[in-house]
Amino acid sequence: MNALMQQAQAMQTQMQQAQAELAVTSVSGTAGGGLVTVMMTGSGEVTAVTIKPEACDPEDTETLGDLIVAALRDANNQAAALAQQKLGPLAGGMGLGF
Repeated sequence: MNALMQQAQAMQTQMQQAQAELAVTSVSGTAGGGLVTVMMTGSGEVTAVTIKPEACDPEDTETLGDLIVAALRDANNQAAALAQQKLGPLAGGMGLGF
C-alpha cells in the first residue's frame, strides 16, 4: 500500500511538472498562408495575434474574422498535441486514457 502511495505521489509530481512546462511553452497557429498568426501557451492562453496588412480589407472584414478563427483553431490543435505529448503518458499510467 505504501509503495502505491509513493508511486501516486511521484506521478502527481510529474504531472505538475508537465503542466508547468505547458504553461511556459509557446505554440503557434497560422491561417491564410501566414496572413494571421496566433501565439498561445501550451495551456491554452493566447499571448499574441499577428495580422499582416494584406489581410486587412475594409470591404471584407468577414474573411479576416474567419482567418483569425482558423489561426486560433490551429494554435489550439498545436497546444492539444503538446499536452497529449507531455501529459498523455502520465495520464495513461493513471488509467485516464488521455
